[in-house]
Amino acid sequence: MPIDRDFLLGWKMDPVEESYTDRETMFYALSLGLGADPLDAGQLRYVYEKDLAAFPTMPVVLCLPQGWAVDPRAGLNYRMMLHGEQGLVVHRPLPPAGRVRGVTRVAEVIDKGQDKGALLYLEREITDAADGTHYATVKGTVFARADGGFGGSPGPVRPVHPIPEGEPDAVLEMPTSPQAALLYRLNGDRNPIHADPEAARGAKFPRPILHGMCTYGIAAHAILRRFCDYDAAALRELDVRFSAPTFPGETVTFAFWKRGNVVSFRARVQERDATVLDNGRAVLAG
Repeated sequence: MPIDRDFLLGWKMDPVEESYTDRETMFYALSLGLGADPLDAGQLRYVYEKDLAAFPTMPVVLCLPQGWAVDPRAGLNYRMMLHGEQGLVVHRPLPPAGRVRGVTRVAEVIDKGQDKGALLYLEREITDAADGTHYATVKGTVFARADGGFGGSPGPVRPVHPIPEGEPDAVLEMPTSPQAALLYRLNGDRNPIHADPEAARGAKFPRPILHGMCTYGIAAHAILRRFCDYDAAALRELDVRFSAPTFPGETVTFAFWKRGNVVSFRARVQERDATVLDNGRAVLAG
Protein backbone atom coordinates (compact mmCIF):
# COMPACT_ATOMS: atom_id res chain seq x y z
CA MET A 1 0.00 0.00 0.00
CA PRO A 2 1.61 3.32 -1.07
CA ILE A 3 1.73 6.48 1.02
CA ASP A 4 -1.56 8.38 1.09
CA ARG A 5 -0.26 11.95 1.00
CA ASP A 6 -3.71 13.55 1.20
CA PHE A 7 -4.56 11.51 4.28
CA LEU A 8 -1.26 12.40 5.99
CA LEU A 9 -1.59 16.14 5.33
CA GLY A 10 -5.19 16.19 6.53
CA TRP A 11 -4.67 13.90 9.51
CA LYS A 12 -6.10 15.33 12.71
CA MET A 13 -3.98 13.48 15.26
CA ASP A 14 -5.47 13.27 18.71
CA PRO A 15 -4.02 15.85 21.11
CA VAL A 16 -1.82 14.41 23.82
CA GLU A 17 -1.86 15.87 27.34
CA GLU A 18 0.88 15.11 29.83
CA SER A 19 1.73 16.18 33.36
CA TYR A 20 5.29 16.39 34.61
CA THR A 21 6.84 17.26 37.96
CA ASP A 22 10.20 18.54 39.05
CA ARG A 23 11.31 14.90 39.15
CA GLU A 24 10.85 14.46 35.38
CA THR A 25 12.48 17.85 34.77
CA MET A 26 15.57 16.95 36.78
CA PHE A 27 15.74 13.45 35.30
CA TYR A 28 15.68 14.77 31.73
CA ALA A 29 18.66 17.00 32.45
CA LEU A 30 20.51 14.20 34.27
CA SER A 31 19.96 11.90 31.27
CA LEU A 32 21.83 14.43 29.10
CA GLY A 33 24.80 14.44 31.46
CA LEU A 34 24.09 17.63 33.39
CA GLY A 35 25.20 17.31 36.98
CA ALA A 36 28.34 15.41 36.02
CA ASP A 37 30.12 18.20 37.90
CA PRO A 38 27.87 18.62 40.95
CA LEU A 39 29.80 21.73 42.01
CA ASP A 40 29.05 23.57 38.76
CA ALA A 41 26.30 26.06 39.64
CA GLY A 42 25.25 26.32 35.99
CA GLN A 43 24.52 22.61 35.72
CA LEU A 44 23.02 22.43 39.20
CA ARG A 45 20.14 24.74 38.28
CA TYR A 46 18.74 21.97 36.07
CA VAL A 47 19.19 19.00 38.41
CA TYR A 48 18.40 20.41 41.87
CA GLU A 49 14.99 21.62 43.00
CA LYS A 50 16.31 24.89 44.48
CA ASP A 51 15.51 27.53 41.81
CA LEU A 52 15.02 24.71 39.30
CA ALA A 53 14.79 25.51 35.59
CA ALA A 54 13.59 23.18 32.83
CA PHE A 55 16.31 22.43 30.30
CA PRO A 56 15.35 24.19 27.04
CA THR A 57 15.17 21.05 24.86
CA MET A 58 12.81 19.22 27.24
CA PRO A 59 9.76 19.85 24.99
CA VAL A 60 11.11 17.23 22.56
CA VAL A 61 10.20 14.41 24.99
CA LEU A 62 6.74 15.75 25.90
CA CYS A 63 3.36 14.80 24.39
CA LEU A 64 4.76 12.35 21.85
CA PRO A 65 2.08 11.04 19.46
CA GLN A 66 1.64 7.30 19.76
CA GLY A 67 1.14 4.79 16.96
CA TRP A 68 0.94 7.21 14.05
CA ALA A 69 3.67 5.48 12.02
CA VAL A 70 1.97 2.06 12.24
CA ASP A 71 -1.52 3.30 11.36
CA PRO A 72 -2.45 1.36 8.18
CA ARG A 73 -4.19 4.42 6.73
CA ALA A 74 -0.83 6.17 6.39
CA GLY A 75 0.66 3.50 4.12
CA LEU A 76 4.09 3.66 5.75
CA ASN A 77 6.65 0.87 6.11
CA TYR A 78 7.53 1.89 9.66
CA ARG A 79 10.34 -0.67 9.98
CA MET A 80 12.28 1.25 7.31
CA MET A 81 11.85 4.71 8.80
CA LEU A 82 14.75 6.80 10.14
CA HIS A 83 14.87 10.04 12.13
CA GLY A 84 16.76 12.36 9.80
CA GLU A 85 16.52 15.85 11.28
CA GLN A 86 15.35 17.51 14.49
CA GLY A 87 14.40 21.09 15.21
CA LEU A 88 12.97 23.14 18.05
CA VAL A 89 11.65 26.68 18.40
CA VAL A 90 11.35 27.84 22.01
CA HIS A 91 8.59 30.44 22.30
CA ARG A 92 8.71 30.56 26.09
CA PRO A 93 10.70 28.51 28.64
CA LEU A 94 8.84 25.59 30.17
CA PRO A 95 8.01 25.86 33.87
CA PRO A 96 9.80 23.25 36.03
CA ALA A 97 6.48 21.42 36.54
CA GLY A 98 3.09 21.57 34.83
CA ARG A 99 0.60 20.01 32.47
CA VAL A 100 1.07 20.48 28.74
CA ARG A 101 -0.83 19.68 25.55
CA GLY A 102 0.75 18.59 22.29
CA VAL A 103 -0.82 18.65 18.84
CA THR A 104 1.12 16.97 16.04
CA ARG A 105 0.60 17.32 12.31
CA VAL A 106 2.32 16.22 9.11
CA ALA A 107 3.37 19.50 7.48
CA GLU A 108 4.58 18.06 4.16
CA VAL A 109 5.39 14.81 2.37
CA ILE A 110 8.14 14.73 -0.26
CA ASP A 111 8.47 11.93 -2.83
CA LYS A 112 12.16 11.40 -3.58
CA GLY A 113 11.32 8.75 -6.16
CA GLN A 114 11.18 4.99 -6.58
CA ASP A 115 13.87 3.29 -4.46
CA LYS A 116 14.87 6.69 -3.03
CA GLY A 117 12.33 6.98 -0.24
CA ALA A 118 10.12 9.78 1.03
CA LEU A 119 10.49 12.62 3.54
CA LEU A 120 7.84 13.48 6.12
CA TYR A 121 8.04 16.83 7.88
CA LEU A 122 6.29 16.70 11.26
CA GLU A 123 5.49 19.56 13.63
CA ARG A 124 4.21 19.43 17.23
CA GLU A 125 2.95 22.47 19.12
CA ILE A 126 3.43 22.34 22.89
CA THR A 127 1.12 24.55 24.94
CA ASP A 128 -0.02 24.85 28.53
CA ALA A 129 -3.00 22.57 29.01
CA ALA A 130 -4.79 25.10 31.22
CA ASP A 131 -4.20 28.55 29.74
CA GLY A 132 -2.81 27.82 26.25
CA THR A 133 0.59 29.45 26.76
CA HIS A 134 2.66 28.50 23.69
CA TYR A 135 5.93 26.97 24.88
CA ALA A 136 7.51 25.34 21.85
CA THR A 137 7.28 24.08 18.28
CA VAL A 138 8.99 20.71 17.87
CA LYS A 139 9.99 19.86 14.28
CA GLY A 140 11.25 16.59 12.87
CA THR A 141 12.06 15.01 9.52
CA VAL A 142 11.39 11.30 9.05
CA PHE A 143 13.10 9.49 6.18
CA ALA A 144 10.77 6.74 4.99
CA ARG A 145 13.34 4.73 3.08
CA ALA A 146 10.93 2.23 1.49
CA ASP A 147 8.06 4.57 0.57
CA GLY A 148 9.22 6.61 -2.41
CA GLY A 149 7.56 6.53 -5.79
CA PHE A 150 3.97 7.09 -4.61
CA GLY A 151 3.37 9.86 -7.14
CA GLY A 152 3.90 12.85 -4.87
CA SER A 153 5.81 16.08 -5.38
CA PRO A 154 9.63 15.87 -5.29
CA GLY A 155 9.96 19.18 -3.47
CA PRO A 156 10.63 21.67 -2.26
CA VAL A 157 13.02 19.94 0.15
CA ARG A 158 13.95 22.02 3.16
CA PRO A 159 17.48 23.39 2.67
CA VAL A 160 20.19 22.30 5.09
CA HIS A 161 22.03 24.91 7.11
CA PRO A 162 25.51 25.50 5.67
CA ILE A 163 28.54 25.28 7.94
CA PRO A 164 30.90 28.27 7.48
CA GLU A 165 34.26 27.67 5.89
CA GLY A 166 37.48 28.01 7.86
CA GLU A 167 38.53 27.06 11.34
CA PRO A 168 35.84 26.98 14.05
CA ASP A 169 35.61 29.74 16.64
CA ALA A 170 35.40 27.24 19.49
CA VAL A 171 35.78 23.51 20.10
CA LEU A 172 34.27 21.72 23.09
CA GLU A 173 34.46 18.08 24.13
CA MET A 174 31.39 16.55 25.79
CA PRO A 175 31.91 13.07 27.30
CA THR A 176 28.97 10.68 27.59
CA SER A 177 28.57 8.02 30.26
CA PRO A 178 28.45 4.27 29.49
CA GLN A 179 24.92 4.15 30.93
CA ALA A 180 23.69 7.22 29.01
CA ALA A 181 21.26 5.30 26.78
CA LEU A 182 19.88 3.32 29.73
CA LEU A 183 19.05 6.62 31.41
CA TYR A 184 17.75 8.50 28.38
CA ARG A 185 15.36 5.72 27.33
CA LEU A 186 13.36 6.37 30.51
CA ASN A 187 12.25 9.68 28.97
CA GLY A 188 9.95 7.62 26.74
CA ASP A 189 11.88 5.98 23.88
CA ARG A 190 12.32 2.36 24.98
CA ASN A 191 13.45 0.98 21.63
CA PRO A 192 15.53 -2.08 22.63
CA ILE A 193 18.43 -1.14 20.32
CA HIS A 194 19.38 1.38 23.01
CA ALA A 195 19.60 -1.24 25.79
CA ASP A 196 19.66 -4.82 24.50
CA PRO A 197 22.95 -5.98 22.90
CA GLU A 198 21.12 -8.70 20.95
CA ALA A 199 18.57 -6.25 19.56
CA ALA A 200 21.37 -3.86 18.61
CA ARG A 201 23.23 -6.60 16.73
CA GLY A 202 19.99 -7.49 14.96
CA ALA A 203 19.87 -3.88 13.73
CA LYS A 204 23.48 -4.19 12.48
CA PHE A 205 25.07 -2.26 15.35
CA PRO A 206 27.94 -3.81 17.33
CA ARG A 207 26.36 -2.70 20.61
CA PRO A 208 23.47 -0.54 21.85
CA ILE A 209 23.49 2.98 20.45
CA LEU A 210 22.71 6.29 22.10
CA HIS A 211 19.44 7.93 21.14
CA GLY A 212 19.91 10.61 18.51
CA MET A 213 17.68 12.81 20.64
CA CYS A 214 20.11 12.41 23.52
CA THR A 215 22.97 13.61 21.30
CA TYR A 216 20.67 16.47 20.29
CA GLY A 217 20.19 17.43 23.94
CA ILE A 218 23.95 17.18 24.53
CA ALA A 219 24.40 19.68 21.69
CA ALA A 220 22.13 22.10 23.56
CA HIS A 221 24.14 21.48 26.72
CA ALA A 222 27.37 22.29 24.89
CA ILE A 223 25.89 25.52 23.48
CA LEU A 224 24.54 26.69 26.83
CA ARG A 225 27.86 25.87 28.47
CA ARG A 226 30.04 27.63 25.88
CA PHE A 227 27.93 30.64 24.90
CA CYS A 228 25.06 31.20 27.35
CA ASP A 229 26.39 30.73 30.90
CA TYR A 230 23.72 28.02 31.31
CA ASP A 231 20.85 30.52 30.87
CA ALA A 232 17.70 28.50 30.02
CA ALA A 233 16.12 31.47 28.22
CA ALA A 234 19.10 32.06 25.93
CA LEU A 235 18.42 29.25 23.44
CA ARG A 236 15.63 30.14 21.01
CA GLU A 237 16.06 27.62 18.17
CA LEU A 238 18.05 24.42 17.59
CA ASP A 239 18.22 22.42 14.34
CA VAL A 240 20.43 19.45 13.44
CA ARG A 241 20.82 16.63 10.93
CA PHE A 242 21.57 13.17 12.28
CA SER A 243 24.41 11.64 10.29
CA ALA A 244 25.66 8.68 12.39
CA PRO A 245 24.92 7.13 15.79
CA THR A 246 26.84 7.84 18.98
CA PHE A 247 27.71 4.96 21.31
CA PRO A 248 27.34 5.43 25.07
CA GLY A 249 30.67 6.26 26.69
CA GLU A 250 32.09 8.09 23.68
CA THR A 251 33.25 11.70 23.75
CA VAL A 252 31.42 14.00 21.33
CA THR A 253 33.52 16.90 20.07
CA PHE A 254 31.64 20.01 18.94
CA ALA A 255 33.05 22.59 16.54
CA PHE A 256 31.28 25.97 16.65
CA TRP A 257 31.15 28.92 14.27
CA LYS A 258 29.41 31.97 15.78
CA ARG A 259 28.01 34.71 13.53
CA GLY A 260 26.01 37.26 15.50
CA ASN A 261 23.33 35.38 17.44
CA VAL A 262 23.53 32.29 15.18
CA VAL A 263 25.83 29.42 16.13
CA SER A 264 26.61 26.85 13.43
CA PHE A 265 28.05 23.54 14.56
CA ARG A 266 29.11 20.03 13.73
CA ALA A 267 29.69 17.15 16.16
CA ARG A 268 32.18 14.32 15.73
CA VAL A 269 33.32 11.25 17.60
CA GLN A 270 37.07 11.28 17.14
CA GLU A 271 37.58 7.64 18.16
CA ARG A 272 35.70 6.45 15.07
CA ASP A 273 36.33 9.49 12.86
CA ALA A 274 32.54 9.81 12.56
CA THR A 275 30.36 12.91 12.22
CA VAL A 276 27.26 12.28 14.35
CA LEU A 277 25.51 15.66 13.96
CA ASP A 278 25.86 17.96 10.97
CA ASN A 279 24.51 21.24 9.63
CA GLY A 280 23.71 22.33 13.19
CA ARG A 281 22.14 25.73 13.76
CA ALA A 282 21.35 27.41 17.07
CA VAL A 283 19.73 30.81 17.44
CA LEU A 284 20.48 32.65 20.68
CA ALA A 285 18.46 35.40 22.32
CA GLY A 286 19.58 38.88 21.40
